[in-house]
Amino acid sequence: MGTAQLTAVPEPKYWHLRTVLLRAIDSEFATGEVIPNERELSARFGVARATLRQALDQLELEGRLVRRRGIGTLVAAPRVGVPVSRREEGWPGGSEQSWQTVDCSIAPATEQLAAALNVPVGETVYTVRRVRLNQGQPVATESLHVPDSALAQLPEIRLSGTAGEAADQGRAVLRRLERLTVEGESRAVELGVAEAEQAALLQRPPGTPVLVVTSQYASGGRLAALAVATYRADTCRLTFGETGLVEVTPVPSAVRTAS
Repeated sequence: MGTAQLTAVPEPKYWHLRTVLLRAIDSEFATGEVIPNERELSARFGVARATLRQALDQLELEGRLVRRRGIGTLVAAPRVGVPVSRREEGWPGGSEQSWQTVDCSIAPATEQLAAALNVPVGETVYTVRRVRLNQGQPVATESLHVPDSALAQLPEIRLSGTAGEAADQGRAVLRRLERLTVEGESRAVELGVAEAEQAALLQRPPGTPVLVVTSQYASGGRLAALAVATYRADTCRLTFGETGLVEVTPVPSAVRTAS
């Protein structure tokens, strides 16, 4: 078996500056403190403003800095834990204290959704949209897909089109799910970006990095629900405990950027 020669790739100037800035932030500035403006930082590190902006944008993307209009750029606060687990929040995602139901829609299962739910194409699927709040600020959205066959005893749901009633109907679906016994569940996490609909609920621009948590719940020997939650990657980190449960920790609202 032969060996390959690895070619060194020059480090971009903005990335090197990002590393230098990170060291300075960790050693010189406290949480919530405003760092010097771009002119001062450019002069201190001897770099062009364009390079500096790239480095600052990267650190904001990573959740290390936040920009506040009329104030400046601040050092982000340590993350505060928000657990993501059925044990602590109930199934399939918690009470209205942590999650707020936005609406509920009914549509035939597309080929892709039918494959994910293991149901025939065209079967009716209820989709409940919710937003998760921390200190009053949105940190995640969720689309919970429930096939009609999993809710055989649930009376027919008629959507009126009004936001208030659609939210009530979404809560009715959740109440029905609470009566089911969970026989198994699985959870997967991957990196993604917020599409326009998700970004609006998260109050962030489209394309914002998100952590996508996909959960499957089995009941009655079949897949009863599929939940796809998107957490803001700029303010959240995932940790896995001994129990295998996922914990997501968002930055406090005091230093969270406004959209």
